[in-house]
Amino acid sequence: MTEKDESSTSSKSFSVPPKKSSNAFLTISEVSSQLGLPQHVLRFWETKFDAVKPMKRGGGRRYYRPKDVECLKQIQNLLYFDGYTIKGVQKLIRENGGKLPENTSTSKQNISLKTKTSSNYDLAELQEILSELEQIQTDLNNNCN
Repeated sequence: MTEKDESSTSSKSFSVPPKKSSNAFLTISEVSSQLGLPQHVLRFWETKFDAVKPMKRGGGRRYYRPKDVECLKQIQNLLYFDGYTIKGVQKLIRENGGKLPENTSTSKQNISLKTKTSSNYDLAELQEILSELEQIQTDLNNNCN
């Protein structure tokens, strides 16, 4: 290899970008890989949770502040590990003045914020649901005959 060849290869070498500061803004792809979530999930959560508000620059590019990433981590934990539904997390945020609580290790203490289970319905609600289901069944049977 000649000197000319060596210099041209060294100028084409790729370097690993320096690690960002912990206070740096992150792109949606960086947050996506950090949390192990697809980008469309992050965009969807923006529509469901007012607490998630990344900055948007020209062309709609999203830039997440460290507090946005922390909020997304808390939402991810509530949804994926603590068994909350989207409505349950929305209620939790609403009851905390529009923000996620500092301590979101929820376990059994906030069980009432989770979606209703059959034991949470009162008798009147269950009878109304049963009545609606019976009416649907009757309508279906009439249409099929």
